[in-house]
Amino acid sequence: MSKPTSIKTSERVRDRLRVLAEERGTTITELLEELAARELTDAEREQRALEAARELGVEYTEQVQQVGTDAWEKIRAHQGGAAA
Repeated sequence: MSKPTSIKTSERVRDRLRVLAEERGTTITELLEELAARELTDAEREQRALEAARELGVEYTEQVQQVGTDAWEKIRAHQGGAAA
């Protein structure tokens, strides 16, 4: 088990986390752990893109990388951004 710590945030964010956790029947700590585990780092995202391109038989060029980046930006924009 890891050592507990605290994270400073606004009351609005804390309250939202509390509601999200309650809706899922979990705690804020467990919710944050789940969210952190689910989100990919840039390096992880890049590695998955390389693997996907290899599986699809696509050469992973800078142009292909940029098209993918642009597509994800559009997807996030339609989802309302990274955070509510």
